[in-house]
Amino acid sequence: MPNNFFCKSPYINLYDSPSFNSKISSQILYGEKFKILLKKKKIIKIKTSYDNYVGYIKSSNYISKFRPTHKVSVLKSRIFKYPESSAKHKSKKFLSFSSEIQVLKKKKKFVMFDKNSWLYAKDVKLINQKENKILKILKLFLNCRYRWGGKTFDGIDCSALIQIYYKYNNKYFPRDTKDQIKYCKLYLKKKNFKKGILIFWNGHVAVCINSTKLIHAYGPIKKVIVMPIKKTIDIIGKTANLKVQKICRI
Repeated sequence: MPNNFFCKSPYINLYDSPSFNSKISSQILYGEKFKILLKKKKIIKIKTSYDNYVGYIKSSNYISKFRPTHKVSVLKSRIFKYPESSAKHKSKKFLSFSSEIQVLKKKKKFVMFDKNSWLYAKDVKLINQKENKILKILKLFLNCRYRWGGKTFDGIDCSALIQIYYKYNNKYFPRDTKDQIKYCKLYLKKKNFKKGILIFWNGHVAVCINSTKLIHAYGPIKKVIVMPIKKTIDIIGKTANLKVQKICRI
């Protein structure tokens, strides 16, 4: 029996353990594929197909048949009930960057991806289209709030900020920093900071935007922010007693 399912909610929280009081470890986005490992009353144990991440979700809105054709290319795309931009047709829901949809119909400046669910056509790109400029993607999330386990405009953590670049480009990259640091093989022995270089600490990661500044989802400041590299290294060293563990290329 087929065991491939796809998220049909804007996003779903993925919990550490089979309790909704446990920590949110990650999220799955609209259109994201997963397998069901265990189903019990109101909770489901799943494994995501993109990064093999295992966790628990509430019994949510998902389907078994889905062929994504496009993906959201903006930070968030508002869902409309009809292909009209008037206030009465706007919903309060959005799809986040890298959500995958199946375009069913096109009308005017809109595309339909589900019943009574439309997006601006300009907000989506073909599923196989790539964006190789990592900073263009990361800067979409600038000033978004920091949220442990988050992967969306509504909140994102440091490792998801890096992973979302790879996911959008249909490339594998681990979800958690502890796995990302092992996965990155292009190790730099010298602190040669420049655009696109990843800096890892134990439990944290940032990306250099040039030789002096970096961007990261930073918990203590509670948002995605650009900071000086040297200052960031000093602050993390003093406040968290952490040293840089690894520097590598994208």
